[in-house]
Amino acid sequence: MRPPAREVVKEALKHQAACVVFVHNHPSGQGTPSQADELITKRLSDALALLDIRCLDHLIVTADEVVSFAELGLI
Repeated sequence: MRPPAREVVKEALKHQAACVVFVHNHPSGQGTPSQADELITKRLSDALALLDIRCLDHLIVTADEVVSFAELGLI
């Protein structure tokens, strides 16, 4: 279940974050970002940007690899 944007923003503010990195796993073993992964990353990044909090990366972890949105040019 993905957290609402307000909860992510609330946590970032609680920790006085200047930037964030999102991380989640794909138990299926498929590290390729889904369209839903891309959409939630954009939505959260946009919400945080309103408060000058930058999203540095979104990592997808599988048993065999870690996929970086930044390395793929998606952030």
